[in-house]
Amino acid sequence: MSTTTTDIVVLRGTAHGMSSERCAERLRDRRPDLEVELARTPAAERELITEAPIATGLRIDEELLAGADSLRLFACASAGVNHLPIDELESRDIAVTNASGVHAPNMAEHVLGNVLTFARRLHQGWRRQSRNEWRHYRAGELNGSTVTVVGMGPIGRRTLELLAPFDVERIGVRYTPAKGGPADEVLGYSDDLHEAFMRSDYVVLACPLTDTTRGIIDEEAFRTLPPNAVVVNVARGAVVDTDDLLAALRGNEIRGAALDVTDPEPLPHDHPLWTLENVLITPHNSGHTDEYWERHADILVENLERIDDTGSYTGLENQVVTPDE
Repeated sequence: MSTTTTDIVVLRGTAHGMSSERCAERLRDRRPDLEVELARTPAAERELITEAPIATGLRIDEELLAGADSLRLFACASAGVNHLPIDELESRDIAVTNASGVHAPNMAEHVLGNVLTFARRLHQGWRRQSRNEWRHYRAGELNGSTVTVVGMGPIGRRTLELLAPFDVERIGVRYTPAKGGPADEVLGYSDDLHEAFMRSDYVVLACPLTDTTRGIIDEEAFRTLPPNAVVVNVARGAVVDTDDLLAALRGNEIRGAALDVTDPEPLPHDHPLWTLENVLITPHNSGHTDEYWERHADILVENLERIDDTGSYTGLENQVVTPDE
């Protein structure tokens, strides 16, 4: 790559209240040999995109692509790419990568925090503290429990890794069990799923929302789960049937639920889930992290090294569009 012109243009954007300027700063720190420019205005984006072989940001549109004659790689700063003009990018032979994995550490910590809260029944202590009430309650242990993680992408794998030191049985569920993963046992969906549920003290949902996973936690699942089970959802709200969840909680069919996502979302202020003491609700922010842009920049830096080594824009980490070369 030449440093006589812009090597990388960082498009303007904000994620979790943080500017893409943090991405530019990280790229400059790790690759001081390259010319990294932050486009702060639409005019700057249109100007810089004409000469840069690499662009990164949350989005790029067809109008901007019209002037991107030198662009070889767009490193999307979000995990999802459905909002991108994929057909146009493919027709221009522009490689595309995404930011899959940037949320794994913080979302796995969010899961672990919720699991430990229920294991030690900390939410009971918080309620008694709010009433200035010094009264003992019986806590439990995570040690010796069985935790099933449905979905073994970056978030699910990291969750399973964080659980390893707690002496729990870890069951992973994925579409292709033969691929394995950091679990004591890896199962598939369909019948295997209920085999895992019947043994689970905690069920963690970290899967994408698909035809297979939509409503996967429903009345049938609650009939299989033991009454001491806790459901933790950091996937999508529709993975759980809300009406069936509410009925299971009210009927003491499960011990509780920790919901970072709900269906509907936002959860209406008068929804009965708000009133249940065995439900922990957070406003879809388990993915929020101060390291968002920096982790995305690190993925791009690793890909830059591959490009430097091979001269090719294929075989990149998190590649979703591969150009014809």
